[in-house]
Amino acid sequence: MTRAPSSISCPPRWGTPRRPDRPTLGPRVAEIAEKLGTPLMPWQQHVADVALEVDPDTGLLVYREVGLTVPRQSGKTTLLLSAMVHRALGFGGRQRILYTAQTRGAARQKWEDEHVATLERTRLRRMFSVRKQLGQEAIRWKNGSRHGISSNTEKAAHGETLDMGVIDEAFAQEDERLEQAFKPAMITRPQPQLWVLSTAGTAKSTYLRGKVDAGRDRCEAGLTEAACYFEWSAPDEADPGDPATWWACMPALGHTVTEAAVRAEFESMKLGEFRRAFLNQWPDAAPDQWLVIPEAPWTALTDESSKLVDPVAFALDITPDRSWGAIGVAGRRADGLEHIEVIDHRPGTRWMVPRAIELVQRWQPCALVVDGGGPGGSLIADLEAAGLEVVKPSARDLVQACGAFYDAVVPPAGAATDWASPLRHLGQAPLTAALAGAAKRPLGDAWAWARRGVSTDISPLVAVTLARWGHATRAHLADTSDPMDNIW
Repeated sequence: MTRAPSSISCPPRWGTPRRPDRPTLGPRVAEIAEKLGTPLMPWQQHVADVALEVDPDTGLLVYREVGLTVPRQSGKTTLLLSAMVHRALGFGGRQRILYTAQTRGAARQKWEDEHVATLERTRLRRMFSVRKQLGQEAIRWKNGSRHGISSNTEKAAHGETLDMGVIDEAFAQEDERLEQAFKPAMITRPQPQLWVLSTAGTAKSTYLRGKVDAGRDRCEAGLTEAACYFEWSAPDEADPGDPATWWACMPALGHTVTEAAVRAEFESMKLGEFRRAFLNQWPDAAPDQWLVIPEAPWTALTDESSKLVDPVAFALDITPDRSWGAIGVAGRRADGLEHIEVIDHRPGTRWMVPRAIELVQRWQPCALVVDGGGPGGSLIADLEAAGLEVVKPSARDLVQACGAFYDAVVPPAGAATDWASPLRHLGQAPLTAALAGAAKRPLGDAWAWARRGVSTDISPLVAVTLARWGHATRAHLADTSDPMDNIW
């Protein structure tokens, strides 16, 4: 798939291109946006310019339908309001505009709290009146135009003509009944437009999915008649925790949205919800599996007979909600290859300090590692009170540990076919499940394992990652005069 040509810094992944041989009403929408106090961002101007292209032979709008999917908080509402006000005032006569959302109640709330409230704060307030009577809500412009709301049913727009219909939050539509209600009301009008807008939907969003697939197909075919389509989204394989992914698919980033705000959402939301809301990805297109390290190279490193020799390093980690804890170990085998293993993975945390004491007394490890800045940091006081020395990695150590783990598993780009990883594992289900569901979180100029925003318990993965780092940085200090068998 090739991006549509665009001069904006964050072009749509799919987008109907601007036809410079056609005049456009887009600049007039920009003038309205200025009057509303919400100047258009480059992406909004691009959509307005294309959507409101005029056929130079007829003087009428080229596109009868406008499809738009963008991440949340991109400014869809401000673009839409500017386009609706322009429709009411800029078409030389009475226009009827209907807005719908997930439900009639949601449409009314958006209409009253954002459409009406925004307009009443501007100089345009002298040009309209507002009727809020239930079932007859409308912004009534002095030129006779009306901007109202409707239910999302087959009865919407029934019995009246319609110039501009808006299906907002189209993911909530499970069939085409609303569109089938709008289009007959638009058939006799000279310049009708149906706007369908949303963020990516769910498995139930069959109406929107049909619009998305059709829009993508039109863009791929280079069609520039009848319907236009725009989509800002991240590819399925994109790293959801990488700021580069955000900058490539969030057109409001750097304008009304900050990278810090997106990072906060990434770390607090479930990964699937983040990807749908902020990357505009469909759940079936990007399952929460194997986002960081591919499954194939990890599986290839399985050796169920692998055993450690002294010295070893242990590490402890806990889930953020403290529902599970894990202890990992790392070291080398007799043949010199590295070995990682989950020693224990149990519900709760009370068992962890006694188990750590037992392991340290038996193995005399070269390191016992706990991330003091993570949820496991609460164990440090009890471990030290028991006389154990705890190694506490810094943020720099954490990113080095994660990067080194990645490099040990994933073949480097352009690697020879005989490239061999130095690492082996037992194929344990808790560790494999943790890696399958893991994601990255930005940390400085690098990354670490994301503790929040994922639905998987990654404590086994964090534990072996830290144990491996502990062995790499402390093994040379250990006394190996009394090697032991790998018996837990």
